[in-house]
Amino acid sequence: MEFFAVNGKRPKRLSEETRKFAYDSLNHKYGKETFSNPAVSMDDYEGFENLSPIEKYDAIIEKIAKTAPIRICENEKVSGAATLGLGINHTVPALYKEGKIWSSISHLTIDFETVITKGVNFIEANAVIAYEKYKGTEKEAFSKSVLNTIKSIKIWHSRYLEALKEKGYEENYKALLNVPFKPAENFYEAVMSLWFTFAFVRLCGNWPGIGRIDYLLGKYLKKDLEENKITITESREILAHFFIKGCEWVRGGDYGSGDAQHYQNIVLSGVDEDGNEVTNEVTYLVLDILEELNISDFPTTVRINKNSPDKLLKRVAEIIKLGGGVIAVYNEELIIESLVNYGYELKEARKFANDGCWEIQIPGKTNFSYRPFDGLRLFQDKVLDNYSGEKVFTSFESLYEAYIDILKKDIEAFAESRRNDNFIGKGVSGKDWKWKPNMPCTVVSIFEEGCIEKGLSYLEGGPVYNVMSPHIGGLPDLVNSLYAIKKLVFDEKKISFTELISILKSNWEENEALRQYIINNYTFFGNDNDEVDEIAARLVNDFADICDSTKNKSGFMHPAGISTFGRQLEWSPDRMATASGRFAHDILAGNFSPTPGTDKEGATAIIKSYCKPDLRRMVSGAALDIKLLPSSVKGEAGTDAIISLIMGFCILGGHFMQLDIADTELLKKAQENPEDYATLSVRVSGWNARFVTLNKQWQDMIIAQRGTDI
Repeated sequence: MEFFAVNGKRPKRLSEETRKFAYDSLNHKYGKETFSNPAVSMDDYEGFENLSPIEKYDAIIEKIAKTAPIRICENEKVSGAATLGLGINHTVPALYKEGKIWSSISHLTIDFETVITKGVNFIEANAVIAYEKYKGTEKEAFSKSVLNTIKSIKIWHSRYLEALKEKGYEENYKALLNVPFKPAENFYEAVMSLWFTFAFVRLCGNWPGIGRIDYLLGKYLKKDLEENKITITESREILAHFFIKGCEWVRGGDYGSGDAQHYQNIVLSGVDEDGNEVTNEVTYLVLDILEELNISDFPTTVRINKNSPDKLLKRVAEIIKLGGGVIAVYNEELIIESLVNYGYELKEARKFANDGCWEIQIPGKTNFSYRPFDGLRLFQDKVLDNYSGEKVFTSFESLYEAYIDILKKDIEAFAESRRNDNFIGKGVSGKDWKWKPNMPCTVVSIFEEGCIEKGLSYLEGGPVYNVMSPHIGGLPDLVNSLYAIKKLVFDEKKISFTELISILKSNWEENEALRQYIINNYTFFGNDNDEVDEIAARLVNDFADICDSTKNKSGFMHPAGISTFGRQLEWSPDRMATASGRFAHDILAGNFSPTPGTDKEGATAIIKSYCKPDLRRMVSGAALDIKLLPSSVKGEAGTDAIISLIMGFCILGGHFMQLDIADTELLKKAQENPEDYATLSVRVSGWNARFVTLNKQWQDMIIAQRGTDI
C-alpha cells in the first residue's frame, strides 16, 4: 500500500504488517471506534452532585481508569489507548445527566523526562511528602487529588497488563511491566513509558504535546545498539507503532480545520541544556517514519543551528520535498537568545519546545495560553473609527502613533483582565495575590514541575512559569495598509486622507482604477522592499515594548507573538476594505506571511522581508508560511535549494518557518474526489490536516495560497 506524496515516491523500510497497521489507523478504523464510546457516565455515582469539584474530578478519573475500554490493536508493539470519544472534542470524557462537566487542558508539553528517567513512583514519593505538608490546609484537597490520580493510573496500568497477558502479547507485557512507574532501562521501555503516560493524559481528555522525543529517547537507543540488544530495524518498527498509535483519533469526515489538530507536536534536534548537540539515532528514525508513512498527526519541528549536521539538513529537505508540510524549522540560536533576553536562565532556554502548535515554552514547567487579536481590525475600528470620516490625520507619523496608543491600551486592558480573572486581593504580585479557584486538572498537574511542591494545580499557579502571550494577527495586512496610506496620501499626495477613507467605506466602489494603481505600483510586505519592511520592523518592536511593559504586572509573563492560526478566515466577515487595495471580507495574510497574491519576488524575498524585524523580540514566536511548487524542488538541485532556504532563514534572523510543497491542481482533484486522497496532508497553520477533512472554506483558503517558485 502506498502513502501519498505530492512530489516523488515514499520509500519502504517498515514491514508490511506495520504499514497495514498505519493504513488502517489513518483510514479511521480506530477513530470511529473511539467516537462510538464517548464517555463514562457519573449518573450511578451516589451523591455525585454533592461532591466538591475536585472530588468529582477524582471520581471521574477513577471511573475512567476502571471502565474505559481497553484496546489492543492487532500486532501492536506499543500499548495504551485513549478510547473515550469526548476527549477528541477537548473535553473531560464524562457525563452527568447527559451533560458535559468540564473542558480539558491543551497548549502544554508535560514533563515526560521525569517519568522516563525517574518514574511515576518518584513523583508519588514527592506527592506523599507534599500531602503530609499540606494536610489540614486549603491545599490538602489538591495534594490528595494527586495521590488519587496516581492510584488511577495504576488501576489503568494493571488492566492493560492483564489484557496483554491474556492476549499473549508477551513482549508488550514485559516492556510495560515496570514503566511508567519505575525508570526505563532500555529503549523499548522508554518508548512504552512515554506512550503510556501520554495515552493516559489523553484518555482523560487533555491534548499534550510530546516535545523533544529524540532528547528523551536517544540515550536509551544508543546504549541498546552499542550492547547489541536491539537493531535499527527493530527500533524503527517500535517507534513507528508509537506514531501509528497517535492516529487513534483519526475519524474521517468534514471537520472544519481538519481532524489531525490535537496539538501532539514533536521537536527534534538542537542542543541540550549544556549546549551539546542532541541529534541522534532517534532523530533519523523519526524522519524515516515521517517520510514513509506521511503521518501528519505529529507536526514536527526541527531545531536548526549553525552546527546542525549536513546529514540532518539533507534528510529534512528530502522529506519536505515530498509535501504534506509535516516538518517545520526553528532557528534555535535566535530563540535561545530571545528567551535569555526575556529573563530565562540559559540552561532553561536551551530546553525549549512548543505548546502543541509552535509557540515557545519550557516543557514540563509552563502554564501557557495566548490571546489572539486582529491587529488590522483594531486599526480599522479604533484608529479609523470604522471609516466614519470623523478622524483625520495630517501626517503618517500621527497616524502611526495613534495606532500604537490604541495598541498599548488594548494590551494593558488584556493584562488587567488576566489579573482580575485569576487573582484575589491586591498588593505585590506573587506576594499578596492569591490564585482564584479554577476547574480541576490534576492529571496534567502531576506532570508539571512546581504543582505538587506548591500544592497548586496547573491552572492555579502551580507551574514554574505562567505565560499568557498576546498574539497580533493581520500584521502584514496592517503594514501594507499603513504603507499604502503613507504613499498615496502623504508622499504622493494623490488624494486626501478624507477622500481615501470615503473610498474605503464604499469598498472601492467606482474607484477600480485607483485600486489597480495601488496593486500594480506599490511593492508590499514580502518582496524585500525596505520602505514597507521598515514599517513592519517598527511595529514589531513597538508591540514587543508594550508587551514587555506588562510583564508580571498581571501575575503572568506576557511575551509577544505574531500569529493567526487560520483565524484570517473567521476574521474576514468583520474586516473592511484595506488601503492596500483589498476588498472588505477578503481572506488576507496568515501568520507573519505575505498577503496572498502580493508576493511577487519569490521565496528568498519573502524570507528577507520577514527577517528584517528583530524577531528576538517575539519571544512567543512568529510563524512564516511558504508554499513551494513541486517543479521548483525536483532532484538534488531542489534538495539543495530547500537547504539554502533553511540556512538563509536562520542566518538572516528568522524564528519559525513552515515550508510546504503545494500542487494546486492536485488539491482541486482532492476536492472533487476525496475518497482517492484520504491521506493527502497539507500544512494549515500550526498544525497539519488531511486535506479532505477540511471544510470547503478551509480547502479554498489553502488552494488560494499559491505556490511560490524559488
